[in-house]
Amino acid sequence: MRVPSRSPGHQPGSAVASAAPARRLPPAVGPRTGPGQQPDLAAYRAAVAELLVEVGALADAPSTTARQVLLDQRLREPAIAAVLDATPQGFVGARETLLLEMARYQPNTRSSAHDLTALVRIYLLSRIDVMWWRDSGTFLTDGQVDTSTDLVDLEWLRRRGLLAFRYHEQPGTVLGRGLRAVQRRLRPDATPRTAGLRFRRARREMIALLNDVGREFTATARPGTPALWVTSLARSAEHQYRLRRLGYAAMVPSGHCLGWAADVELEWYGRFGARDLLAELLLARQEAGEINVVDEGQAWHLCLAPAARRRFRRAYEAEMGI
Repeated sequence: MRVPSRSPGHQPGSAVASAAPARRLPPAVGPRTGPGQQPDLAAYRAAVAELLVEVGALADAPSTTARQVLLDQRLREPAIAAVLDATPQGFVGARETLLLEMARYQPNTRSSAHDLTALVRIYLLSRIDVMWWRDSGTFLTDGQVDTSTDLVDLEWLRRRGLLAFRYHEQPGTVLGRGLRAVQRRLRPDATPRTAGLRFRRARREMIALLNDVGREFTATARPGTPALWVTSLARSAEHQYRLRRLGYAAMVPSGHCLGWAADVELEWYGRFGARDLLAELLLARQEAGEINVVDEGQAWHLCLAPAARRRFRRAYEAEMGI
């Protein structure tokens, strides 16, 4: 791993012009990609990994100023700046959002961001999602998720045996939550300890992707390993802010609110000796350019790449006999 330079580089704030358009890099950074050229995601992920090492060394409260200086320098590195500039917020907006997220950060047991390093990792790697799908419309309200014709009801497919993965819904009543609590006490490890899906709806391409991952996982895991478990799919911006108020690391904007992201359980499979296997399967698909993967601890976030959209749409239609 390359040791990041500790030269002074750009001083904080010196490259950010107050009148800079939201979708452009600060003048001192300059363009990172030519017309039609996509950012180098392998270089981006490697640069983020290096940044995280230094963020981890400055995670204590007295290092707030040093941490901000570090981010001001590292986010301007060409590999990182190219991706941030290609997001809907642009470089300046993405940088300021990350700094605000860090300033507001409070660790809690609900959040997948168990420390500041995890928060930075989740935020920066999830920017690949919103860069990829920046032209997709956001599901703003719960009602839009519930009624969109771009999304399919999973329950209809599950009852017909057309899903290669499992999930459970969030209980909607006090009675339902009570029954779920009783089930967890009686059989604490029977299912992952997740709240369940608030919306059991997904894009057709995402269903085909999860079916494909689920079949591969079942075929390679040892006999008796439970099927792939999905913990989150499409959700609204309204619900995203609801999660934020509850203390979850729900990033904004998010691939979930565009319908192109899902979360799958990882840690629970450790008791079946299959956790690392599933991680390897997901990372191999990322390496092949099929998905983006973000390690969020108990669950891993994945987003379908635009280049794979047509293939999985065709796969969905073939599976459903359309």
